[in-house]
Amino acid sequence: MPAVSPKLIVNELIDAIQQSGGVAAYVSETVRTHPRKFIVSFLGNTYSLWVYMWTLTHGGRVSLPDEYRIQMTSVSSPLQKNPSGLTVLMGYHPDLKMFAGFDLKKHSTFTAGSPSVQIGISAIHSALQNGLSFVTKDNDEIAIGVRPDQFLTYCLNAEPLHLYGAESNLTKLLTKAVELQEIPEQDVSSLTAKRKLIVENVSRYSRDANFRKIVLSAYDNRCAVTRFQLRLVDAAHILPVPSGDSSDHVTNGMSLSPTFHRAYDNCLIYLDENYVMRLNAEKADELKQHKLDGGIKEFKSFLDKKIHLPLDVNQRPRIEYIRMANKHRRIPGYV
Repeated sequence: MPAVSPKLIVNELIDAIQQSGGVAAYVSETVRTHPRKFIVSFLGNTYSLWVYMWTLTHGGRVSLPDEYRIQMTSVSSPLQKNPSGLTVLMGYHPDLKMFAGFDLKKHSTFTAGSPSVQIGISAIHSALQNGLSFVTKDNDEIAIGVRPDQFLTYCLNAEPLHLYGAESNLTKLLTKAVELQEIPEQDVSSLTAKRKLIVENVSRYSRDANFRKIVLSAYDNRCAVTRFQLRLVDAAHILPVPSGDSSDHVTNGMSLSPTFHRAYDNCLIYLDENYVMRLNAEKADELKQHKLDGGIKEFKSFLDKKIHLPLDVNQRPRIEYIRMANKHRRIPGYV
């Protein structure tokens, strides 16, 4: 597999940041530099992110047909680390459009030449299914397969994941977390606070990524209100209050563009039991009183129509969630 162009790598990194819910600005002077530097906005926070990345290619050893590797060319030892943010060491598989994460601390210092770092392709295949996968190598180092929509999950947790992730008990718990299995309290009660936090973070981000993936897929990546795609849609919860195992089910979600997502979360609009998106007149009046109703006419032109719904009736919003959401949001007629 030939190495992909530096421009493609940068574009795929930006795309992965976006798929995982962030916004990226590329701040390196060229696409050929190492590391590639980004400013990332994610969940209300801003991060400086440095990424060392090379193409994953077959290791070339007949005895190890599963082995893929990166060759760390055009860099000198030790690898420079971000003094005020995150630094990750990764590989990219262009055919699968998947990533691999490696232990930066173990590989930041190396001998001259073309040092390589390996991962089994099976780990990439597992991550394609579950978002993240963890494989312990012979030297007790952990390598991690990363799906693009879990890219920022990996970057934010890379250091502790590689530090503790090779521990067999923790690896099992992390695998349960990415497979969305329930993890009994007794299984984590004996963990240290740092290890418990890793499991909690991976579990939460995995649920969020899975919810986003299934909701956007169900709605054909279209905003339920405008029907626009353009890769500018969010997976919005209908019922904002957690309600057991069902809160992250596709029937408690809908795909909305950011403007309509914020309008929904701020109670300016609501979904009725006929799947019609309505304007909340009380909220609209408040905006008018504060002279903040500019554009309301154009905004309303998308409303009072049945929303775009999943073809599968089993994936459509549950009426119970719609009623409960409207009650919690104190929508007139529901309280």
